[in-house]
Amino acid sequence: MLSLKNVKKSYDKTPVLKGISLDIEDGEIVSILGPSGCGKTTLLNLILGIVEADEGQILFNGEDLTDVPMEKRGFNIVFQDYALFPNLNVYQNITYGLRNRPGLSTQEEVDDLIRLLGLQEHLNKKIGQLSGGQKQRVALARTMVMKPKILLLDEPLSALDGVIKESIKDRIKTIAKEYNLTTIIVTHDPEEALTLSDRVMIINDGQIAQFGDPEEIISKPENGFVKRFILNQLEIKKNNIYKLFAEQLRSQTRQDAADQQNVLSRNLMQQAQMQAL
Repeated sequence: MLSLKNVKKSYDKTPVLKGISLDIEDGEIVSILGPSGCGKTTLLNLILGIVEADEGQILFNGEDLTDVPMEKRGFNIVFQDYALFPNLNVYQNITYGLRNRPGLSTQEEVDDLIRLLGLQEHLNKKIGQLSGGQKQRVALARTMVMKPKILLLDEPLSALDGVIKESIKDRIKTIAKEYNLTTIIVTHDPEEALTLSDRVMIINDGQIAQFGDPEEIISKPENGFVKRFILNQLEIKKNNIYKLFAEQLRSQTRQDAADQQNVLSRNLMQQAQMQAL
C-alpha cells in the first residue's frame, strides 16, 4: 500500500535518512522505533509531506507521491501535543475539519466514532476540562472524521500513564482494525511498539536496523544494536518491576513481623496481668 524506495534526507549536509526502503501493507499498524536523533520523526514527516525527500520515491497504491504536497496526500497526523482548540468544546473540536468538507462524514459516522472512543459524556466540555487520555481520544476522533488514507501518530502515548495508556492502545488497535486503516506510529518506547504494532521498524543512525513482527524482534534480533536497544530496555523495565515488588514484599513482611510481635507482646502483657491478679 505504502512504499518507500531509497529515501534520503539531509539537513545542512548532514545525512538524517540514508536510503530507507520499505513496504507497509493495507490496514497494518507499524511502529517506527529508535533513539532520539535517529531519524524516525523525519521519516514520519516525509510520509506526511511536511518535508521533501532529497532522493528516492514515496508511492501510495502505486501512485508516486514524492512531490505531491501534504494537503493532497490524504494522510492525517495526531501530534504529540494534540493541537486541540482550547476555545472550542469537544464536539466542535471533533467536527472542526468538516466545516470545509461537510459531506465527508455523515452525522451517523461521527456519532459512531464518538461512541467508539467513549466521548459521549464529554462533548460539551472545553479542552481544559479534559484529562490527557480524554484529549488523546478527542484528537483521534478529530482526525478520524476526516477519513484519512493513512493515520500517523507522533508519540501518541508519551504523556499518558498506566491504565490510561493501555486503554488508548486498545482504542488505537480497535480503530485500525475496525476501519482497516493503515497506521504508522513514531515512538521511543520498545514496550509500546511491541505490544501495539503488527510490525516494528527500528531505525539507527538514519538506517533500518530491523523491520519485522514483534516476535521476530524479540526472538531474533538481527544485530547488536537491536539487541541492546530493545532487549536491554525491556530487561531494565523487568528488573525495575521486580525490584518494586520485592521492596513491597519486604516492606509487607516487615509489617507482618511487627504486627505479630505486637500481638505477642499484648498477649504476654495480658497473661502477666492475669497472673498478678
